[in-house]
This record gives sequence, structure tokens and C-alpha cells, in this order.
Amino acid sequence: MWHKSSYSGASSNCVETREHEDGADVRDTQNREAGHLSFDRAEWLAALAATVTK
Repeated sequence: MWHKSSYSGASSNCVETREHEDGADVRDTQNREAGHLSFDRAEWLAALAATVTK
């Protein structure tokens, strides 16, 4: 199941994510037909860790 950011609006450029046991997929909410980027589990966890503010 794809999840959209809570900050996404009708005219904003945001992404949707879909997590799975092997990692996660990310796609553009405005251009879903273009496909998605896939990240393995280690890459996805590293990306999440890098976005955490302290």
C-alpha cells in the first residue's frame, strides 16, 4: 500500500512510499505513471536515519 506524506496537498510536489520486507519504493505523486525508485532495506534505513532531526 502506498502512503502519501501528511504535508502533501493538491498542488504540491510530494512523494509516496511503499515499504516491504526487502526495503521500500518511492514515487512522485504528480507522475505515478513514470514508475518508482526501489531501495533495499539498508539503503532505506540509512535514508530514514539521515532525515531525522535532532
